[in-house]
Amino acid sequence: MSLLKRVFPYPLLALALTLMWLLLNQSLATFDVVLGLVLGASLSRFMLRLDPDPPVIRKPRVVVELTAIVLYDIFISNLQMIAISVNPMRRPTSGFVNVPLQLRNRYGLAALATIITSTPGTFWAAYDRRSGVLTVHILDLRSPAYWTRVIKSRYERRLLEIFG
Repeated sequence: MSLLKRVFPYPLLALALTLMWLLLNQSLATFDVVLGLVLGASLSRFMLRLDPDPPVIRKPRVVVELTAIVLYDIFISNLQMIAISVNPMRRPTSGFVNVPLQLRNRYGLAALATIITSTPGTFWAAYDRRSGVLTVHILDLRSPAYWTRVIKSRYERRLLEIFG
């Protein structure tokens, strides 16, 4: 194992922690940069204890594609939530949808949970590991079949490509 890999076992995490430190301190002073790097390096080493098997991303191109889709969906969902909140005559019908998933990879499931919960109007309510059924709460539920198709075709299919 190289010296760089021993100091920064998760370089992206170390960089993200360093950047977060600098943003929280609102400073680019030498001391803050050095302290941020030390914190980023040391805190990212804790990941070795928590998770010795890092995720394997099989198709990085699909990550970019999925990111674009998620950002678009979040934007559209925000517009829909604004439309619901400014129209007093519109009464959304909320409900739960059960989506059977093929995805079993824990990193893929964590990404899917983040995607669903980040999209306004949707919430990851439950996941049954044995059956693979995901329960999602939808604020404006018009068609459960539509939401099942969206989750499976837009998100799960790509996450299966990424994480296998």
